[in-house]
Amino acid sequence: MSEHVNRLPSLSEARLLELAQRIKHWGFELGFAELRIADVDLSHAEAGLQAWLDAGMHGEMDYMASHGMLRARAAELVPGTVRSISVRINYLPDKGSADWRGAEAARLQDPRAAVISIYARGRDYHKVVRARLQQLAERIRAEVGELGYRVFSDSAPVMEQALAQKAGLGWRGKHTLLINRSAGSMFFLGEILVDLALPVDAPVGSHCGACQACITVCPTQAILGPHKLDARRCISYLTIELKGSIPVALRPLIGNRVYGCDDCQTVCPWNKFAQRAVLPDFDERHGLASAALIDLFGWSEAEFLRKMEGSAIRRIGHQRWLRNLAVALGNAAQQAKGDPGIVAALQARQGDPSELVREHVQWALACHR
Repeated sequence: MSEHVNRLPSLSEARLLELAQRIKHWGFELGFAELRIADVDLSHAEAGLQAWLDAGMHGEMDYMASHGMLRARAAELVPGTVRSISVRINYLPDKGSADWRGAEAARLQDPRAAVISIYARGRDYHKVVRARLQQLAERIRAEVGELGYRVFSDSAPVMEQALAQKAGLGWRGKHTLLINRSAGSMFFLGEILVDLALPVDAPVGSHCGACQACITVCPTQAILGPHKLDARRCISYLTIELKGSIPVALRPLIGNRVYGCDDCQTVCPWNKFAQRAVLPDFDERHGLASAALIDLFGWSEAEFLRKMEGSAIRRIGHQRWLRNLAVALGNAAQQAKGDPGIVAALQARQGDPSELVREHVQWALACHR
């Protein structure tokens, strides 16, 4: 990142238009499926963000509240910013079942299967997307000379969905994720905030219509209504963001999901158009698309750290990994009464050094009785 000097490069309108087209071409060369540009005025989003925070729906995600409205004010976060170059990059693995939604549904019906969110089965997207955005930013700087910028990918207090929506990358679905008419929602977002007054692209309208599929399917009913998500009930929050004990009432609803939840996406009609990843970074690693709960529960901490090197999953640590698996095994024990393998796996962890793990193991064993 270069230092900002609060300037607007003195490029002609025609030159900026030409540059914008070249930037989009460079983005495609770097593996981005689409790149669009928006101004950074998100004042329209501030009231909704504040209301969500005031209701406490962010749960333990204190970082959501600590920056306040700075999330909606890119020009304050990065002084001199006038534009956001927003990108999307597909993550649905190139290899896998043609009927990937059917395959995911089948996994959920197998109580012994460990279901891990599709996006987390490959390399950590934060690193992949940021590295490519950095390459793009450096290419722009080489073209225009001095440039103030900063790259992001779910890594700083930025309302990236609002910026992407404003740029026309899609619309915000009722599950709060961005949906693209040609690609569904199986993609990551990223952005470069720049002090370069590039021409902006037009936003697109919503095409959810009267569909309520994502709201209806949510296992924990975390989607309270269109565009209203209570993160405290969301399985992705419970298995990733929550640091302590998972609320007992929600444990049975988690089923065999051990890291994240894709239900609201797999059921979305627009994801019949989901596009495959072009980068091998998002290919499945360590058999995570077909892993068994018992096998993953048997990993030592050293094994977990080694196998999850470069994965987003590593961020939750071994204790929370075991916590999540214990809940899933408890639910499996409830469905598969008398399975000696499940009981033995849980009993082997009864004396785990972590109180958090022991508590969830005891709950899981009680499900068997």
